[in-house]
Amino acid sequence: MHPIFMTRPITLVTGQWADLPLETLLPLAKRMGYDGVELACWGDHFDVDAATSSRKYSQRLWEMFSDHGLTCYSISNHLIGQAICDRIDERHKSILPADVWGDGDPEGVRKRAARKLIQTAKAARAFFDARPQRKVADDFPAVVNGFTGSSIWHSLYAFPPTSQAYWDNGFADFGRRFGPILEAFDRVNVNFALEVHPTEIAFDIASAQRALAAVKQHPRFGFNYDPSHLAYQGVDYVKFLRTFPDRIFHVHMKDVWWGHGDGSVGVFGGHTAFGDARRFWDFRCMGHGDINFEAIIVALNDLGYRGPLSVEWEDVRMDRVHGATEAAAFVRKVDFPPSSVAFDAAFDKQG
Repeated sequence: MHPIFMTRPITLVTGQWADLPLETLLPLAKRMGYDGVELACWGDHFDVDAATSSRKYSQRLWEMFSDHGLTCYSISNHLIGQAICDRIDERHKSILPADVWGDGDPEGVRKRAARKLIQTAKAARAFFDARPQRKVADDFPAVVNGFTGSSIWHSLYAFPPTSQAYWDNGFADFGRRFGPILEAFDRVNVNFALEVHPTEIAFDIASAQRALAAVKQHPRFGFNYDPSHLAYQGVDYVKFLRTFPDRIFHVHMKDVWWGHGDGSVGVFGGHTAFGDARRFWDFRCMGHGDINFEAIIVALNDLGYRGPLSVEWEDVRMDRVHGATEAAAFVRKVDFPPSSVAFDAAFDKQG
């Protein structure tokens, strides 16, 4: 085995399980085959206010992890991040805590969301600093995964025509709002990983490059890589990894299929629900879609990514416990450490 690499820890994103109390989910995650979890900041899974105000709160979480033989490498606050750059409407009220929604005034919501994301960085720092035991694998940097929202997503395919100047203004808005946030992340030594995703400021390789430029290549801004959001768009999801080798801060493992509908719904979704048989694409459990995960593992090894592989279960066609159990086994099978020797080195030895 390579002297530096081990196979990566396999974790479970808790966001799709927020209906279960953490004390119920953790033993279930262990039984399903996971090494740890990626804690979502909704449900009762990770309380940003409690983590920043009480060391005992973080210590209790770590005790719960220890009791079940689990660990944690990252925090997710996608819901808060979505409100920072978005055009706010009534849909946001359902995903935001009351102290962020407030009176619903759009600019007020955006500013309160920015403050809460900064607080999330502080909470993550306090949480990871409270970790009772440090191992080699635990040296993975503290990461907050999330969304950014976008003031220009609605103009993606628009008439009247959208000018580049209009889109430039959208990226400038993102840069103005996230610049101070990234500085705050830097002060507490935490990385922000944007999940590149339709509806966000970055949703493919070109827009991700533009987003990086908008924050002046800030070292705390990188990506939570999820191939499922790239593949059905026609984006080369392995090329994404090789385009941003030093910006892959975290990895989601999620499958998707495309080209499986009946021809009546295209890539934009046709205002249909997930699981509708007419859809061109749908998220699938690991191994049931069209993603080439071996190519992803090869690329991650080439990049030197040592962090967790975090399963985000989102398959409406499959029981989630069955699917998440199957997914953990699938990831464990597909992951492998790189070689520590050149395969043809032995040919140079003198007999």
